[in-house]
Amino acid sequence: MRSERSRIATAAAGLTALLVVMLAVRPVSVQQILTGYVLLLAGVALAALTRIARSATEFPAPSELDAALTPRAAQPMRPPELVRTEREITLGVASAGHLHQRLVPVLREAAAARLGAEHGVDLERRPDAARQLLGDDAWDLLRPDRPEPSDHDAPGIPMRRLRSVVETLERL
Repeated sequence: MRSERSRIATAAAGLTALLVVMLAVRPVSVQQILTGYVLLLAGVALAALTRIARSATEFPAPSELDAALTPRAAQPMRPPELVRTEREITLGVASAGHLHQRLVPVLREAAAARLGAEHGVDLERRPDAARQLLGDDAWDLLRPDRPEPSDHDAPGIPMRRLRSVVETLERL
């Protein structure tokens, strides 16, 4: 605010000095000189008022309470099914028991859906046709009569093999 006052005072002083010079020289009538002086002072006043009004409408920084109460944009969430599937994969790679009880049924369901929709083959009723379409590696993991692991805490399926089985299902 102080600098604004000094700007106004400097502009008014400069215009007044110009007025004195113009009145001494009198290139035009006194009435025209005074009219120009008043218009220039009005312009300086208008510019100053505009700057003051603009600075008055700027809002102060919010308090800590206001900042804390301001709702934040929600973080994009990953679909719950994707999170669940990723967890099943991670646990199925880590544990043979989890692989057998949780991950294999999900993969078997996907295989049954793909075999039925694309080839009209039922995984349990036509195991020979399913085995031929899946290949030995995928069939060994997905076959309905797959035995339960003897050590549930043993490592599950290697990620490379799981990826291969999933790619086989995608190709069906």
